[in-house]
Amino acid sequence: MGLTRRIGLRMRATLAASAAVTAFVALTALVAACATSATAAPITLVDDRGTPVTLPAPPQRIVSLLPSLTESVCVLGACARLVATDRWSNWPAPVAGLPKLGGLEDANVERILALRPDLVLLAPSSRLSGRLRSLGLPVAELDATELGQVQRVLQKVAALIGQPQAAAVQWQRMQDELRLARLAVPERARGIAVYVEVGSAPYAASESSYIGELLAQLGARNMVPAALGPFPKLNPEFVVKARPALIVVSAGERAGLAQRPGWAGLDAVRQGRICALSSADMDVLSRPGPRVGQAAMVLAHCLQDHAPAAPR
Repeated sequence: MGLTRRIGLRMRATLAASAAVTAFVALTALVAACATSATAAPITLVDDRGTPVTLPAPPQRIVSLLPSLTESVCVLGACARLVATDRWSNWPAPVAGLPKLGGLEDANVERILALRPDLVLLAPSSRLSGRLRSLGLPVAELDATELGQVQRVLQKVAALIGQPQAAAVQWQRMQDELRLARLAVPERARGIAVYVEVGSAPYAASESSYIGELLAQLGARNMVPAALGPFPKLNPEFVVKARPALIVVSAGERAGLAQRPGWAGLDAVRQGRICALSSADMDVLSRPGPRVGQAAMVLAHCLQDHAPAAPR
C-alpha cells in the first residue's frame, strides 16, 4: 500500500472516531436539555423475553446489568439516571464511578433492592429477573446478537426512558460510522475469510452474529457458518480446517495461538496475519450496543493492517 493511500485511510479512521465522540457529546447534551419535557404518561412495551413492562413514568433510578444496555442508556441521554451497573460496564467515563453490583449470574440482589430502582435492565439469559420481579422491581430483559436486534433494543431502551425520538438519531449516527468504516477497507481485503474470537474456549462470532454482519458489510467473509449459531463454541480443529486468512483475537490470546493443536501451521499464524485487540477495542467489538459503528471501524483497521498483500 502506498504511503499516501495509507495516510488517507488513517485520516478517515480518525475522522470516524472524532465524529462519533462529537455526536455522542452533542446528542447527550441535546437529549438532556429536553428531558424535562419528557412525557409523564405510563410507558408500556414487551421485552425480549416476551414479558410486558409497564412504568408509571420515565424511570429516574436505573440499574443496568449489561454493558451494552448501560451504553445505550448513556448515549440516549439518561446516564445521570443510572444508580449502579454490572462490574463490566466501563463506558462512557461517568459509569466508572457508579456502584458495581456483580455480573450476569452473581449480581447482589440485596444491594439492588437497597438502591430502590424504578427500572432494572438485564439480559434475558440472566436468572435474576424472576426474583427481582417477585420483590416488586420493574425489570426489562433486552439483548441482541444481530444488527437488526441492536436497533430494536436501542428503540426499546429509548422508549423506556421516555425519549423514544432519540433512538432514530443514534441509529443514523451508527450507520454513518459504518459507511466511514467501509471506506477504510483496502481492496485487497475484499472477500477474505476472517476468524473473530470473542472468548476463550474458544467462542467465535459466526456469519449470523452482528460481527459477521459487520464483516459482510465491510466486504470480508466470516469463516464460521451461520448454522452454528451467532457465537458458537468451536473445536480448535475447526479453525485449522477452515484456514482463515486473518485471525482477530484479544491481545491476551495472541501469544498462545501457535500452541493450539494444528494452529502453528496456519498461514495466518506463520505470516503474522493476527489482529490482536486491546481490551478497550475488545469491549467495543464484543458489545452489541450503540458503539457497533465503532466496532466496524475496529474490524476495518484489522483488515487494513493485516489482510494478505495483493498478488503482484
